[in-house]
Amino acid sequence: SVKARRFHRAQGRGVRMECTMTATISLATRSGLVLSVRPATEADEPALAAFFDAVSDEDRRFRFLSASQHVSHAQLEPLIHADHFRSESFLAFNPDGELVGSALLACDSRLDTAEIAVSIRADCKGKGIGWALLDFLGQEAEKRGVRRVISIESRDNHATIELEREKGFVPEPFDGDPTLVVLSRTTR
Repeated sequence: SVKARRFHRAQGRGVRMECTMTATISLATRSGLVLSVRPATEADEPALAAFFDAVSDEDRRFRFLSASQHVSHAQLEPLIHADHFRSESFLAFNPDGELVGSALLACDSRLDTAEIAVSIRADCKGKGIGWALLDFLGQEAEKRGVRRVISIESRDNHATIELEREKGFVPEPFDGDPTLVVLSRTTR
């Protein structure tokens, strides 16, 4: 997918740096739900596979920009092997310890632009999890000194495009693919 290719290009360039976040943090949503958020590890692959099976078919297609009933090992690989600075995959758990959200931050080699992606379990939508994770990814990008945050979306993903616009993202064309749109926000 386009997102996976961009993520892989962002991985592994330059000096390896450590993540500013290594422990679990609490993140409150606008609905009052308190999430536990932490970086993903290799041991999370089965939980991530099950999580993406619980994401709606449409949302899974929007996240990976391809239609499939299940997420493959190759699609999960960048989520469980981030470099913990230029790229990071975060997992959000509800108070019962269930994985309810996945959030990806993938910076370019100069730490100028970071691509973000968020997925929410289908039965957990409408609780402010997406809003909270979007804000969290923006803060993580700022900690790294990133100037611009982008999200690549299918033009059919109206709900996410609207959410990102409400969060200050500005739409622009995606060069070479009229079915996609880039939403960007300047952080500094």
